[in-house]
Amino acid sequence: MNSIIFREIKTFFGSLSGYLVIALFLLLCGLFLWVFDGEYNILNSGFADMSPFFTIAPWILLFLIPAVTMRSFSDEKKQGTIELLLTKPISLWQIVLGKFFGSFILIVIAIIPTCIYVWVLYGLGLPEGNIDMGSTLGSYFGLLFLIAGYTAIGVFTSTLSENQIVAFILSVFLCFVAYFIFSGIATSFQDFQSVVAYFGMDYHFKSMSRGVIDTRDVLYFVSFTYLFLALTVYKLKALKS
Repeated sequence: MNSIIFREIKTFFGSLSGYLVIALFLLLCGLFLWVFDGEYNILNSGFADMSPFFTIAPWILLFLIPAVTMRSFSDEKKQGTIELLLTKPISLWQIVLGKFFGSFILIVIAIIPTCIYVWVLYGLGLPEGNIDMGSTLGSYFGLLFLIAGYTAIGVFTSTLSENQIVAFILSVFLCFVAYFIFSGIATSFQDFQSVVAYFGMDYHFKSMSRGVIDTRDVLYFVSFTYLFLALTVYKLKALKS
């Protein structure tokens, strides 16, 4: 499994596209948070608060993560190496987890530089250090689980087609549904609004962003990620047979 993880990372950083994906993510975040006028501009808000970043991050990751994961298995299928991969003396779960953690680590690497924003806001606060670190750390913790959920979806959709663009579009659609749709349609069910919203990733991510780590939110993300990884294993079994 470790060899698959390292191969994924090496392949990603072995091409210019890998660096472009990370650069694009940081550029978009930087522009929205520090340059463009609007509700997400931290300097215009007058508060030393990372909330704008954690509001736009799920939207940007909605496209970034599928761009990273779309080649996971679709490229193997297109090049005809999927059969060779499936005959290796490792289990299907190890193959899937290798692909998953390879992509997950890559996205985390893209997120790490945003910690500079926290350092900047710490210094800009009046008085210095006037920033809610509990909420910020909780939001970063929740973002890791959100990345895991998006990545699991992306790895799964990459098994559905050998065309990377198709895998990308399917992944974006499913990530959008998982994060935004439930909270969107919850307003149409006044009597069951909280129940419907509970199934969306948005509900649990915002809960973690308050700085309180609830085991129910953690269990939700772990279960969600496991579900799509299990679906990936099931799909590979079908390809192997």
